[in-house]
Amino acid sequence: MYAIVKKRNLADQITEYVVQAPLVARAAQAGQFAVIRLHERGERIPLTLADWDPDCGTITLVVQAVGKTTMEMEERFHGGDSLADVVGPLGEPSEIEDYGTVVCVAGGVGIAPIYPVARALKEAGNEVICIAGARTRGLLFWLDRLAQVCDELIVTTDDGSHGRKGLVTEPLKELLEKERVARAWAIGPAIMMKFCSLACQEAGVPIIVSLNPIMVDGTGMCGACRVEVDGRVRFACVDGPEFRGDQVNWDLLMARLAAFKEEERCALEQFKAALEEATA
Repeated sequence: MYAIVKKRNLADQITEYVVQAPLVARAAQAGQFAVIRLHERGERIPLTLADWDPDCGTITLVVQAVGKTTMEMEERFHGGDSLADVVGPLGEPSEIEDYGTVVCVAGGVGIAPIYPVARALKEAGNEVICIAGARTRGLLFWLDRLAQVCDELIVTTDDGSHGRKGLVTEPLKELLEKERVARAWAIGPAIMMKFCSLACQEAGVPIIVSLNPIMVDGTGMCGACRVEVDGRVRFACVDGPEFRGDQVNWDLLMARLAAFKEEERCALEQFKAALEEATA
């Protein structure tokens, strides 16, 4: 069992969990993820590692309650409770080198997984510029942590409630025009990563994205997380989750992400009904 050491609300439906998982914490690197299971009847879900402490033996997971399992985690799992399984670290770590000037773009809950990447790039000697965006101020978090690991932090919100009004792609395009950007990273919703990739492709700058397809076992056996990259089938769990953004078949990825929308909706509605019945 993997004890939840601390649970903290970060933003609307976004929660930080510090979980005891010493073997994962000891081996974790930026860009990797873990697969967790809440209980014996729970589904396996992948969560990118947002932070880790080898000395304390803990990992930090940032979870947005949008589906049945993440909502169940939010409602029923608190400090002192334990998760049934934590498997990791999984996936290939980020390729960290001293590239020069790099840009890290995060959308929504993608702020959490971009943090260790930006930190590792900064430690490697890069000049790191971070762009963090969300729909509104209430969905922003960890801005103070990001500011500590980058040379410049640009914040955007769709509604202008914090930082500059607009999408993250706007300051990204400006930086690509005026700075000698060597490489970029983008983590967030698929549509956001797609347009960041298009902007970088137009500017001739390599961009790395972290893909989040449907995943089951996390070890390359089930094939559920297959994506098309550079015309080839790759598995996000073992070949990724990071890939060159200009090589991703974004239309296919987004179609696969929507493949089980109806089943996901039904599972969430059933869980909400059971939760209401239990608290009535």
